[in-house]
Amino acid sequence: MATKQATKETGLFEAIQQFCQDKSLDRELVLGVIRDSLLAAYRKKVGLEAETDDRCQVDFGSDNKNEIIISVLRDVVEDKTTNPLEISLEEATKLDPSAQVGTQLRVFEKPQDLSRVLSSQAKQMVFQRLRDMEKDLLYQEYKSKEGELTHGYFQRWKKDIMSIDLGKVEGIMLKKDQNPGEKYRQGDRLKAIISRVELRPREPMPVITLSRASGDFVKKLFEMEIPEVYDGIVEIRDVARIPSYRTKVVVTTSKSDVDPVGACVGMKGVRIQAIVRELGNERIDIVLHSDEPSVFIANAISPAKPVEVHVDRKRGDALVIVPDESLSLAIGINGSNVKLVSQLSGFKIDIKTVSQYNQELASPEAREKLDRLFNAQQEAMEESDDQYGESADEEEEDSGYTPLSEVPGLTPRIVGLLEAGGIKNVETLLEFSQEELSKISGIGKTTAEQILRLLRESIEWVEEG
Repeated sequence: MATKQATKETGLFEAIQQFCQDKSLDRELVLGVIRDSLLAAYRKKVGLEAETDDRCQVDFGSDNKNEIIISVLRDVVEDKTTNPLEISLEEATKLDPSAQVGTQLRVFEKPQDLSRVLSSQAKQMVFQRLRDMEKDLLYQEYKSKEGELTHGYFQRWKKDIMSIDLGKVEGIMLKKDQNPGEKYRQGDRLKAIISRVELRPREPMPVITLSRASGDFVKKLFEMEIPEVYDGIVEIRDVARIPSYRTKVVVTTSKSDVDPVGACVGMKGVRIQAIVRELGNERIDIVLHSDEPSVFIANAISPAKPVEVHVDRKRGDALVIVPDESLSLAIGINGSNVKLVSQLSGFKIDIKTVSQYNQELASPEAREKLDRLFNAQQEAMEESDDQYGESADEEEEDSGYTPLSEVPGLTPRIVGLLEAGGIKNVETLLEFSQEELSKISGIGKTTAEQILRLLRESIEWVEEG
């Protein structure tokens, strides 16, 4: 019987040793947990108070620490007693013939000599404490890795939640964090970003939430694949993403000799293709950052190449004019392209083709609408014009030249832009070519063409009259 008990005890220590190796726990720390748990269980069984700890000890045998001994310092008394801190003289002399009343005697017991209840309680306390210790260590380890890229192996589905083996612990990926359209089989390897690590009372391990759908995941892929991004030579200013459809990455650099877009794309697109493959062939646009909203929006609307971009900073609106054949490119699948541009720029984007713009410009109602869209720019022009005072207006009237306002179809906004560009009358306007007009601030090629068309129609109408 004694052999069987010793074997069980040795097996316990072998299990603890294996547990420490598997969970990367310190053996002495684990033995300390066992010591505290045994003391707590023993005190509870015999009815000792917590302040008697100094009279109770747990020691591990010297033979490879395969023996556990509990000892209690008891007072020797004359008669039999039920006090766990006392022992009768008769019992004491059996253990130590020299024992006398009034002295103290340390009594040793082995856990297997105690009741099954004590062993069971101690075992439960040990493994609960060890589980808590492991949970806390894993939480600290993975909490420090929040926002970092990791890899794991797909295990199984729990409804819409993916379970992923990270080695020491399992992570989860909620439906909103998954890349739509991706399918996995058990054992498939995948990369993800650790988006959140938290402790939950009812969960035996830390809850580690992973993501493949966030913009930060794409940013980490760029850092991994592109040395210039990792080294900080190329800075990623922003990332906007609609998973499985399109991602736009805004880049910039302080180095004048570095092309940030080219650095991210790589020779023949080899760098960007590695990231595209990881994202399941999701389209990725590299956008060059600019502090000028109209330039930035023109860059971000890629792959479409806009003819003109007008912005109203005050209202947060932007009008993007694209060639007729580029409308679908500018909008993107399910509006993905224009949504991402709006998200990155902070402007509400309105996209029109050249034909639509020309047609609307010919309508008085549409011209009025366009005027309202860009009234902030017009107000700025008017404030500039007010500096000249009434004397300048009188000089214009007496000069014999035709005011721009008399050309049918020219809106106050366009007149203001022309006057700001140095064109004060129709006679001066006639001397400008379409290319020269398009270089005036706020007037692009399309608007320049419309101005000259309105001017030609006006001249023909005057001559017929």
